[in-house]
Order: sequence, then C-alpha cells, then structure tokens
Amino acid sequence: MELRYCLNQGILERISKILGDTSNGLTGSEISYFLQQCNIKDVTPEITKWKRLYSALASVQNFDKCSNKILRFIQIVLNPARFTDNQIFETKRKAINECLSYVGYELQSNGRFRVVTTAKTISEAQQRANDLLVNLQMRNAHQEIFKYCTTELVDKNYFHAVFEACKGLFARIRQLSLINTDGIRLVEYVFNHPILVINSYKSKQEKDEQKGFEAILEGLCNMFRNPEAHQPKIEWPVSEQDALEILSLISYCHRRLDNAKRVE
Repeated sequence: MELRYCLNQGILERISKILGDTSNGLTGSEISYFLQQCNIKDVTPEITKWKRLYSALASVQNFDKCSNKILRFIQIVLNPARFTDNQIFETKRKAINECLSYVGYELQSNGRFRVVTTAKTISEAQQRANDLLVNLQMRNAHQEIFKYCTTELVDKNYFHAVFEACKGLFARIRQLSLINTDGIRLVEYVFNHPILVINSYKSKQEKDEQKGFEAILEGLCNMFRNPEAHQPKIEWPVSEQDALEILSLISYCHRRLDNAKRVE
C-alpha cells in the first residue's frame, strides 16, 4: 500500500474540528465506533470531541509515519450513504477538501479520494473548494439541473453549463405540456392559454404570479436560448458567479414545475 503524506498540525487540527463539530459533527459514541473501525487508538476519550479526535489521529500518524489511517477515517466518516441531508455532506466535504488540498488530496462526491495538484496558498485552496458544482449541491439545487450540465460544470464551462440547463428546462416544459415547440413560442403557448398552471389560477394574484413565471422563462429564453444560434461563445462571457445565480434561477423554475398542473 502506498504511504500517504503526513498532515501538519494545523491541517490535522482543522480536520478534527470539522468532524468533531458540536452542531452536526460526530457524537462521542460515533467517534469511538469509527476510530475502532480504522484501528486507531482512542488515546484521550474523556476530553472535548475535537481534541479527542486530534489526539487519536496525531498519535496514529506519528506512529505510522503516514496519513493512511487518517484518510481512511475521513472516508468512512464522510461516506455519502451516511447522510440523509446532502447539504450537510457537501458542506463537510468542501471544508475537508480545503484542508487536504495543501497535501494534494481531494474527497470526491462519491466518497473516494483522488490525487490533485497541491494548493500553494489559502486563496487557491478556497477556490478549489468553492467550485460551482459543489456550490449548487450545497444549495440543494434541483436534480434536473445535474441531468443536463454536469460535464460542463466539472469542466468549468459556464456558458454551456447555463445553455444546457436552459435546454433541459424547456425540454421539461415540452414533456409536461405535450407541446412540441421551443423558445418564446413554447412559453407563450403553454403559460398564456394556459396549458400548464403553477397554482390554482383563480384569483388575480395567482394569475399575476403565473404571468410573472412566464416572464422569467421568457427572460431565460431570450438570454440563453436564442443568442447561441447567432453569436459566437466568446461574445457571451458567463462568470462562475453569474452561472451560479442563473442556474439557481433555473432550479427555482424546476421546483415550480414540480407542482404544475395540466389544464384539461
């Protein structure tokens, strides 16, 4: 087995605080269980949780002269199957990866480690941890988003991530409405007649809400569906922050469509 780089005191302390956090970290009994699972001695079981973790992890690393058991411990604790709340998992994974980036390791969303280029500065480590895909997962973005643009998100191709997500949104509208057209014509036909309603569509307020939702869809269509056919990609710069906000808006549209009803 390949020996993994040792973690310095600062990194090890930070990891211990993340995993032993008092609000949503490990309980005392969970610490005992997972340390035992990894064959790590619980050297100071009576002290504060994070200090207890630090003592155990530092002790085993000093003895083994490598971080293999520490990485194994992290992998078991942050097994995605343990988490019913994906946001908590992604928040912890992001924080752990910010620490591990200094030694060239990254815990992926599937719970497996991969080797990455070592981060040299704090800002570089934070930048890696704050990538768009992680941020969307932390926001609990609608799963329809990830059906269409995960590859673009991983590649940090923000223009086409937004473009593909928009295509997916309009494809879903076609699927729900059974209307086989696209763009502004689709939006007007489906939500103006209406064929789909996002509420009971009885009061003036509800009809205004429907009209507002239609306007959001038309705005997305005008910005990111129609221009692609006429303008080269370089003329449509989309920053990571822009992409995060636009994809969050598309996620909102999908949530409204979750409860949309077809008018018979």
